[in-house]
Amino acid sequence: RAQMSALGAFVPRISSARFARRALTPHARVMSANASKSEDEVILVTGATGRVGKEVVARLSAIPGFRVRAATRDKSAYAEALGAHETVVFDLEDKSTWPGAIRGATRLFSSTQDKHISQHMEFVKWLGNTPEVRDSLKHIVRVSCFGADTNTNSYDASIHVSRQNAGIPLMLQHYWWSEECFIEAGFKEKLTSVRGNFYMNHLLKNELESIKTKGMFTSPLGDCKNSFVACNDMAEAAVRCFVEGPERHGDKFYDICGAQSTSMAEVAEILTKALATDEAKNVCPEAHGKRITYVPQDIEQFEQDFGSTRAEFFEYLRNGFYSRCSPDFYNITGKRPMTYFEYLTTKGAAGDTGLTELFSSQGALFTKGVDQFKDLKDVKK
Repeated sequence: RAQMSALGAFVPRISSARFARRALTPHARVMSANASKSEDEVILVTGATGRVGKEVVARLSAIPGFRVRAATRDKSAYAEALGAHETVVFDLEDKSTWPGAIRGATRLFSSTQDKHISQHMEFVKWLGNTPEVRDSLKHIVRVSCFGADTNTNSYDASIHVSRQNAGIPLMLQHYWWSEECFIEAGFKEKLTSVRGNFYMNHLLKNELESIKTKGMFTSPLGDCKNSFVACNDMAEAAVRCFVEGPERHGDKFYDICGAQSTSMAEVAEILTKALATDEAKNVCPEAHGKRITYVPQDIEQFEQDFGSTRAEFFEYLRNGFYSRCSPDFYNITGKRPMTYFEYLTTKGAAGDTGLTELFSSQGALFTKGVDQFKDLKDVKK
């Protein structure tokens, strides 16, 4: 019960003194792991400094019985500041980092950027083909996406939700592949997939300059309402699954979304309300008090800005595929998920509000004029 109650507790922001602590050397990391209590379960958190990963690290590190090993390429100090007990260098594009990262871990939190789908599938295949790793892993929680497979959704391969004779968006196919590879590697009974709606922190990331200088933003999503999800809630659901274990959550797929479906015009109204708060005055004084408006954008222009792969995914969003609200977050945690306003104005376990994330470099994955997915069509299973 102590573990369960700890999930809902507020995790304070870590002191700057701890943030300054040096990253552990490989030898020190091993010594640190050996010094941990024998009953502690070592959880390797990949994507540990990403939007969901940082919340997972902050929450899990506060729960007795877990030893958090944060995997990162170059942000070990930040991971330790979040509360990680260990840090380890891990790079999907560098196979030499794989054995040391997973050694001794009994749990895996798996989070991967879309562009690394090929390397992710190769890593999972390696996990399944390495007996000592395969046998020691007891539970895997994978971050995925609404509509990732045909087990929980019905598709006609030749009919798109909005256009006939267009296939399922490539990004959705790849999200399913990111789960399917675990199943094919022999982890089916140990796998929990936490499938998020479109992340709230990605909604306006490319529109910051326009918000600050013009008081407006554009998006191709139109009037359709989508149940955008807070990464805080994604992390809380994942952590609860770890605490309760594969006995309850193995071979399960959960759809996690926000508390309500919201249109982009409503997003503008909610952001206007959030920008009137004292939090906004501290975080983004140049936007404080501004009234924000939404200007619809042609999907064709959006495709020119970000490429066809991302545009076909957004077409799903603007035509209702992500409108539904799921009860899964409540069924896992016993409470409703966050609204967009709550996300913007409430500190997560890692210490940041949504406004802080919006007006910072965190989560800035996409750049106008750059199609980071242009090579994904060539990826094969």
